[in-house]
Amino acid sequence: MSQDLAQQIAKRAADAAHAVATLSEKEKNAVLQKMADTIRAHKDEILKVNETDMQSGKEKGLSDAMMDRLHLTAERVEGMATAIEEIIDLQDPVGDSYLLEERPNGLKIEKMRIPLGVICMIYEARPNVTADAGALCFKSGNAVILRCGREAIESSKAIAAALHEALEQSGLPKDVITVVPTPDREVMTELLQQKDYIDLVIPRGGEGLIHFVSDTSKIPVIQHYKGVCHLYVDKDADLDKALAILLNGKTQRTGVCNALEGLLVHQDIADKFLPMAAKALAEKDVTVHACNKSVSYFDGADEIAVDDFGQEYLALEIAIRTVDDFDGALEHIKRFGSGHTEVIITENDQTAKRFIREVDSAVTMANASSRFSDGGQLGLGAEIGISTSKLHAYGPMGLQALTTEKFVVTGNGQIRD
Repeated sequence: MSQDLAQQIAKRAADAAHAVATLSEKEKNAVLQKMADTIRAHKDEILKVNETDMQSGKEKGLSDAMMDRLHLTAERVEGMATAIEEIIDLQDPVGDSYLLEERPNGLKIEKMRIPLGVICMIYEARPNVTADAGALCFKSGNAVILRCGREAIESSKAIAAALHEALEQSGLPKDVITVVPTPDREVMTELLQQKDYIDLVIPRGGEGLIHFVSDTSKIPVIQHYKGVCHLYVDKDADLDKALAILLNGKTQRTGVCNALEGLLVHQDIADKFLPMAAKALAEKDVTVHACNKSVSYFDGADEIAVDDFGQEYLALEIAIRTVDDFDGALEHIKRFGSGHTEVIITENDQTAKRFIREVDSAVTMANASSRFSDGGQLGLGAEIGISTSKLHAYGPMGLQALTTEKFVVTGNGQIRD
């Protein structure tokens, strides 16, 4: 039964992908505007259904981070509609081409951007992903299959119903955007076998989900792995700037993958900066886990063993370590980072350039909050995820990352000798 359902979903999505792949940018933008309008029109229904998911989440004892991701407000629903309108304003990559070269025999060799086809998105308690992923895949000419977790299933269905209304008003099949109607793992497992119909799988969620999908799928997987993001305060840092960025990265919103989970401080400025950090973090009720060189600066902090760094807390909680030097910071990030986002605070341009060059992470920043590691903040529009694997995309994934390139060869009767 699960195999039949998964195959039907995948096949219908593959058929629908042909319908969207041939639309012009103007046609796609008109449909996207209808999607934004229908989400606004159904706001009250979406919020009412989300209340049911929230109540169920409380009864199941979901973590605060999961509940934050699950929760929809009028502002967040409007944010989904606004994100779709921002995608309208982005240039459609489909059909873009460029000349590689003209061969001596007169052949013109070009490359052209084309849709990937069918994308399967697997995510947990984030119903807004339904709208973001649906709109991004549609604008880039793809069909999308959305499999959300049990926690968000009803909210995702309600959002999808609004998107389907826009598709039907435009004469397009609903299967362009499909929400899998059941959260059963057996159906997800079978979807991951549908390599004849699905072209790419993107999982977003905890480590268990990522590993399961990567180990089970017969389809290429782009991993949206955990976000263990660090802030390194260099010996040449502006400490006021460092403190503001620390608080923003850790406390502005905790249950997201671009929140800070680790603070590294150069030993030369530890005596000045750590008391500042201790006071500010205490005022925000942040739980501190500190190394043996740092723990004395914090009232009530737990001393953390070296092997225990690298946790993704997704809460008002942070791990702090004093490092001997710049190389010590790089070594810590290499060992405990997750390849998501790493930040340095320094007024030394050469140090900043070295950090950016040497840190192996999808996003590296100098003197800016990790909270900017987001497709919308980086000008991509709503993102479908942040890839921490390097093929075929790395970092926040916008429209261009949902396409690939094909060769286009134009001749005038040439034949090969």
